[in-house]
Order: sequence, then C-alpha cells, then structure tokens
Amino acid sequence: MIQQVDYTQHKLSNDTLLQLYKSMLKPRLIEEKMLILLRQGKISKWFSGIGQEAISVGVTSALLKDEYILPMHRNLGVFTTREIPLHRLFSQWQGKENGFTKGRDRSFHFGTQEYKIVGMISHLGPQLGIADGIALANKLKDNNQVCAVFTGEGGTSEGDFHEALNVASVWSLPVLFCVENNGYGLSTPVAEQFNCEHIADKGKGYGMESYIIDGNNIVEVYAKVSELAESVRENPRPILLEFKTFRMRGHEEASGTKYVPQELMDTWAAKDPIENFQAYLRAENILTEKDEVAFKEAIVHEINEHLQMAFNEPAISPDLQTELNDVFKSYEPEVVVPTSTTKKIRLIDAISQGLQQSMEKYDDLVIMGQDIAEYGGVFKITDGFVNQFGRERVRNTPICESAIVSATYGLAVNGMKAVMEMQFADFVSSGFNPIVNLLAKSHYRWSQPADVVVRMPCGAGVGAGPFHSQTNEAWFTKTPGLKVIYPAFPYDAKGLLAAAINDPNPVLFFEHKALYRSVYQEVPESYYTLPIGKATEIKTGNTISIISYGAAVHWALEVLEKHPDIDAEVIDLRTIQPLDIATIYQSVRKTGKAIVVQEDTLFGGMASEIAALITENCFEQLDAPVKRVGSIATPIPFEKELEKQYLAKNQLETALLDLVNY
Repeated sequence: MIQQVDYTQHKLSNDTLLQLYKSMLKPRLIEEKMLILLRQGKISKWFSGIGQEAISVGVTSALLKDEYILPMHRNLGVFTTREIPLHRLFSQWQGKENGFTKGRDRSFHFGTQEYKIVGMISHLGPQLGIADGIALANKLKDNNQVCAVFTGEGGTSEGDFHEALNVASVWSLPVLFCVENNGYGLSTPVAEQFNCEHIADKGKGYGMESYIIDGNNIVEVYAKVSELAESVRENPRPILLEFKTFRMRGHEEASGTKYVPQELMDTWAAKDPIENFQAYLRAENILTEKDEVAFKEAIVHEINEHLQMAFNEPAISPDLQTELNDVFKSYEPEVVVPTSTTKKIRLIDAISQGLQQSMEKYDDLVIMGQDIAEYGGVFKITDGFVNQFGRERVRNTPICESAIVSATYGLAVNGMKAVMEMQFADFVSSGFNPIVNLLAKSHYRWSQPADVVVRMPCGAGVGAGPFHSQTNEAWFTKTPGLKVIYPAFPYDAKGLLAAAINDPNPVLFFEHKALYRSVYQEVPESYYTLPIGKATEIKTGNTISIISYGAAVHWALEVLEKHPDIDAEVIDLRTIQPLDIATIYQSVRKTGKAIVVQEDTLFGGMASEIAALITENCFEQLDAPVKRVGSIATPIPFEKELEKQYLAKNQLETALLDLVNY
C-alpha cells in the first residue's frame, strides 16, 4: 500500500530524479543487509533510518561536497551520498582498522575530514554547537559555504539545542539546523517532549527563519534545501528545518516498537519515501522495470563485494603504545627563546601579553567569552583587543558555556584556532560535557585534534564565595585527552599560554585570581614559549621536597621565609597534566621526604595522585610518610575568617614542621 505524494511541485530533470532514487535505494538495501548481519552477531548494534532516507539523501545532495555536514546515527544516507567506500563503512561497524575510529567507537560515532563529515557523540546536543563553530569559520573565511547539522526531535529538548540556535541567530551563522521529527525519542512520544504544535515554531523565539518539510518526499526535501542553501551562501544566516517523518523501527534494534500503536505504523508505512517515489517514477516512465532491477542488482553486488573485503580484513591486534600515543595529536613544540629585554609586570599582564602576541602570530585565532570584547573581560585581560583585532576575532558570547565550547571545537574542525575564556572557572560545569566528551576524546576517536584553549580564572583568597572561588583542576586531570596547565608566576604564565595556543590539543589553562595583581616578576617583552609538562625547581634543598602549583607555591615560599633553617626544595609543577614525574622523583629521592600542597580540597585531588606515585616509585628512598595538604571538605565560604579557615594555607606550616621533625 502506498500513499499518493505530490512530486510535481518542483521541476527537476529526469536525471536528477533517478539519481535521488538511486541515492535513497542504496542506504535502504545496506540497512536490510545490516539487519541480517545484526541477527547473525556480525555487527554489534544498529540504529535504523528505514523510512527516513529522503531526509539524509535530500539534504546531502543539496549541499556541495566540500561543505560540512553533521549527521546523527540514523543518517546512513549522508555517508553513502558522500560516496564513502562501503568497505570502509563496513569495517567501521565491525570495529576493523580500515574504519574511521580504529575500533575505538562504533556505528556512526565518527567523522572524516576527507568527506567533510563530523560524527556525533551520544550526548547529541553538542553536535549543534559544533555546527556553529564550523559556520563561524566559514563566515570568517568568507568562503560562501553553508553547513548542515542533524538532530532528532528528542534532541531539541536539550539545552544545547537552545544555546546553539541562539548563538547562530545572534551571530548570523550560515547553518541549516535539520530536525528529523520522527515521532518518538526512544519510546517517548512527541506529546511528552514539547508542548507546541511544530518544532519549527521554536524558530520564532530566536528570530530565525523556519520551515516544515515533508521528510518523506525526496523531491520536496532536495528542492527546498537546495534553494535555502543557495540563499544562505549569499546571505549568511541560520535556518531551522523541521522534517516530518516517522521511525519505522526501534530506537535501536534491541528496543523494538511495541510501544507504537499499529495504526500509526500502518499510516506511515503507506508513506514510505522509496516505494512512493519509485511508483511515481514508474508511472511517469522515468524508471523502467529493467532499470529498477539493474539498479538494485548493482547496489547488492557492491554491498556483497565490499562486505567480503571487510570480512577479510583481520581483526585489530591491540598495541598498547599505539593506543596511548593516539590520545593526543603528536607535534613538535615550537621553541621560542625570549629576548633579553624584560619588564616587571603582574601575572595578569603576562597573560594578556601572551594572548595578544598569539593573536598577532595567528590570524586564524579567535577568542570567545562573556564580556571580553569592548569591556575587556571581568579581569580586563582582553582590554583593547577589539581595537587591535576587531570584533570578528574577539567575540562576546551569550551566557551559554556548553554551546561555546562546542563552537570552539567546530572552529578547530574547520582549520582555525580558538581560545575560550570561562568568566570564572566555576562556570565550566555548564560546559563540562563538551570538554570531557568532545574535546578530550576527539583525536583518540577519529584523529581530529581539538585545537582549543579554555582559560580558567580560578581560586580563593578574594572573598568571592562558593561560586567564584573554586580551583577545580582535578575535574579534568582525570580525563585522558586534556592537558592542564596551572602557572604560579608571570614568566611561566606568558610562555606556557603561548605554548598552549601552539599545541593542537585541548588545554585547560588555570589562572589564579588572587595572583593576578599580587605577583610581579621580570618578564621578557617579546614572544616566547615554555615546554608543557615540565616542572621547575624554584628552590634547591636537601632535607625535604615541597611539591605544589598555583597559589600554593607562594604559600610554601612564605612559610620557608619564616623558617630559613628548613633546607627545603620547592618544585613548581606548572603543568599537572601531563605531569613531570621525573622531576618529582629526582627531588624526593634526594631529600627523602615529600609534602604535596594543593588549594583544592584534599580528597581526590592532585596531591593524592602525586603522593601515591611517590610511594609506589620512591618508597625505598623515603625517610617518612608522604604528607598531603589540602583545603577542608566544604564549599568555599565567603566571609574572610571562614575562607581563611577553609584554605590549605592555614594548615601548611604545622604539616611542614611535623614532617621535618618526623
């Protein structure tokens, strides 16, 4: 049974109609084969797009091949229309080396620069912000390109959807937001997901054009998206597209469709995009029975041939060093030695200088953050940057940390560099997901580096209370794929920030607010870099090692000034991921005693990890247990005396003397 569909509203050539038919037929036949292989246990999971092929194929066909497209897990037609060799797709789904993730991720969780596709992560929402970043890069490059990003109606309930659409609208970004409204988010019907008649209606709230398209009519999809894409190339702006369709199989095959009323399934079965289009082409004598059989035979032959290639490919043989090496993109750090001319400046000035000189070095570097443009940021680090570099590269953002982190990744995908300023490090929790699940895993998953630095003004001592005073570096040192830098001195801050921006990997750069205007140092005026992952010995000693970073380094030096008789060695880690364990071990093996100091609360922090490493690797050289000092296990209070009691600085002197006298 089929339903009459109007394919005559848009006048397309017969060749185009036949190409659209073949392009839809290919993913359908692949899916039918995959469902057989799934039952045979030859692939691990499958998210079916049967009944929705017209959307993937139509949108992809309407875009130019060098325009980015960001599909979801029900968009096989995107990959086949971009003409990815089938054996590579089959290898991907079988976890083979010739896939796109080296067996590290499954199904459609991958991207490929070769075919300008950026794959999803399971959290769905960040995909939309990535599109913002890609589109921003397109706009800055003035290349007249559009990008398209997919989500389902369930994904429109996520905060990232609202953030991404708002940013795109405010910045007039050339993005097509494609929502496949297929009736259910897993088993949750649309009536339980949103309380408006159409998802397209949401576009009004963002001042954005929106359209409803019959997602089962390939001609309407292709013609309308082609028209809009051409318009957006000429007049950059975002557009929200709602494709009405239906999911004919389970969310994934294991979940089934028992929750769907049979009459609803029957209604949509009659709207099958391929059967209806095929019937139309046959009725108009555009497609003959002979052509139909030939098309199917050719596709089936291609599927079987490429499947055999994938089956013949050997299983991946795990190699530990390969796995470890692929967490980060390898690169040769640029070593820039400073000139001899120096000036005594504050930590905040050093960071501003490092950022400014990096902006001068890289024309494709973009800074984003709340109030960083004309206002110069709440700490005035980017004061005057707009006058020098312009508002295109120094961008105020709406209050939407998640979308902006995702957008920085999109900039990186599209070949640019990005620095994002968290107004306060505490606010990073609102952007936590894209940092730990997108930036951190990107290179390991599909060899795409995330060339992003997130600046993190942090720390207590300024009476800012629980939401503006945290030093939350331990949240990120646990996540493979992130580098974490935490300087204590102006010289280190400037050189390490420059190095972080050079590094193609994601870096979180912590800047202690209490040190911004209280610590001065002679700093070279020229551009220079320092090695990431290398600690520095700022005081030599023989009887005890004090290991620390950030403001706690200064606490240690203050205590030692009160006790000049203590022959202590002070190690400033500067970088805590990667950690310079060689310098730590060398110091502890010499002194025989170690105390590790952090501002963060004690449990689960860097001090615990460093103490464990020392105990495991330097036990025979120790003359006393390793001592940890951290702040008390409460949120950071606002009142001065309460904050003083909270901080690890309050405990350091006693702990140090106890260890010296052990």
